[in-house]
Amino acid sequence: MPIEQRVIGGGQKIGGGKIGGSPAKEEPAAEEPKKKSKKLLIIIAALVIVVGGAAAYFFLLKPGGSGEPAAEPEPEPGEVLTVEPISLNLADGHYLRLGFAMQMTADAAAGEGEGEGGIDTSKAIDTAIELYSGRTVAEVSGTDSRVALKDQFLAQLNDGYHDTVLEVNFTNYVTQ
Repeated sequence: MPIEQRVIGGGQKIGGGKIGGSPAKEEPAAEEPKKKSKKLLIIIAALVIVVGGAAAYFFLLKPGGSGEPAAEPEPEPGEVLTVEPISLNLADGHYLRLGFAMQMTADAAAGEGEGEGGIDTSKAIDTAIELYSGRTVAEVSGTDSRVALKDQFLAQLNDGYHDTVLEVNFTNYVTQ
């Protein structure tokens, strides 16, 4: 008995070459997954560029991003308070005649310790008495020691006047 074969369309046999006679399924085109992976790669690359640019701006180009704190502006000078000379007792029966002026900041008038006549200088006088009284003539008359005492006096004045004293200048400094 002869075997009969039938040819369908493009040279395929009936049954598609599979047992059970079901035709072979066509595989999807290989171009679609490649297009999706290319789009995904482009999106990831764009995100990396955006995140990298934002990080570079934040750490390098952002104003004040250099890691150094911004310098405080210099306080604006205000009024000068002159304190009349006072006599202070030194060691061994000597004395110091001390007069000084304090350069205050412009916002010193808004601070504490003021009356209707301006800033109260009694704190400054008390500070001078505490610092200079009882010292020897040698301690208060040497150039280096006088500068060191003046710096210490300014620091104590700023403690008492809440950092509103810019500088202190002696108007009278006589030892005897």
